[in-house]
Amino acid sequence: MTLPTANLHPAALHSPAAERNKHAILDALLPLLPAQGIALEVASGSGQHIAHFSAQMPGWNWLGSDPTPEGLASIAAWRPHGAAPVRVDVLHADWALPPSHQTLDALYCANMLHISPWQTCAALMQGAARHLAATGLLLVYGPFLQRDVDTAPSNLAFDADLRERNPAWGLRHLDEVAAQAKACQLSLRNAIKMPANNLLLVFGRIAPASASTPPKETL
Repeated sequence: MTLPTANLHPAALHSPAAERNKHAILDALLPLLPAQGIALEVASGSGQHIAHFSAQMPGWNWLGSDPTPEGLASIAAWRPHGAAPVRVDVLHADWALPPSHQTLDALYCANMLHISPWQTCAALMQGAARHLAATGLLLVYGPFLQRDVDTAPSNLAFDADLRERNPAWGLRHLDEVAAQAKACQLSLRNAIKMPANNLLLVFGRIAPASASTPPKETL
């Protein structure tokens, strides 16, 4: 259940971008996911995405997370009847997830990689490798740079602005993100084009190579 914006607790943060893109992201998620499951959102920020997704996906048990007290308070304000969010800093190896979310059918992360140090990409992949079920998916939303694809002028300007604000920030190259995933035995299965020059990246576990059958002995 979500509340009308006018009735939200003062702790609720409001992201106009999250309000704009939540419908398109949900539309992309629904065909990818089964009717029910366990999901964690990493870096929930305001909490608008998880509030929308959980309201529209009644078969899913969503848990929000953020590294900041302000984020945690906002998630709780947007989703007053949902599970209490947890503090997760992806750079810490132990995410201290509750027993209900130790094994995940989906791990969702939006707009984190370009406004955090590059090390968070490897940390996110490592966390997914620790917690995803065998058929679970890591879903990463945001703007990315792609080889052999012209970058939209708006994304180039956004990248320059980010790097000016913090040299450790900036749009990430899709190939480099996929390489970090592969190092954690995750493969990029799809890069879905989204509005406003964003992508929804879909990662899943790399299936282990089947053991070769030893040749039969002949008499």
